[in-house]
Amino acid sequence: SVVIQECYVQNTAREYAKLYAAEAEPLEGFGEVPEIIPIFLIHRPANNIPYATVEEELVGEFVKYSVKDGKEVNFLRRDSEAGQKCCTFQHWVYEKTNGNLLVTDLQGVGMKLTDVGIATLAKGYKGFKGNCSFSFIEQFRALHQCNEYCEMLGLKSLRTTHQKQRKTTSTKSKNLPNSSTLKKMVPKKAREHRDFISSEH
Repeated sequence: SVVIQECYVQNTAREYAKLYAAEAEPLEGFGEVPEIIPIFLIHRPANNIPYATVEEELVGEFVKYSVKDGKEVNFLRRDSEAGQKCCTFQHWVYEKTNGNLLVTDLQGVGMKLTDVGIATLAKGYKGFKGNCSFSFIEQFRALHQCNEYCEMLGLKSLRTTHQKQRKTTSTKSKNLPNSSTLKKMVPKKAREHRDFISSEH
């Protein structure tokens, strides 16, 4: 069921957020860490829709800190403390899982987040498959810009190493992989999106 999957995804992301908090909170100057609120599954046998989810109501301005397709630049995401810490959380999870998993759709009120998604590579990660297209991982890798919180956590820049090479013409042409060979490695799986998941429970 979609509802059960939604619970599973959000609570998995919540576990990563707890680990992130445990690492980030002790750092001097890091401050408050974003939290993914728990989502509970309830069974209502007498109801037409037997499963529903229950979560804390978030009161205040609801902001999407990371967007589905990664193309849109959201100023609240880029300029706010919560937005920057969400981007760092994405980078941290990406690095912790060796680029196999990414928490997407980070949104909520202030530092409290809900309705998140998870993208995994096609094969999944440790038996877990996300509910977002794995193209999100590629887009994140291409578009993420590290901020001061990434630096505090010592995360490695996702900018490719050839951009940092010294301008020696001899090595340049040899080291750059041909872009067409890179594309062939990406399986052309159906890029399904989360839009069909309804939130009415």
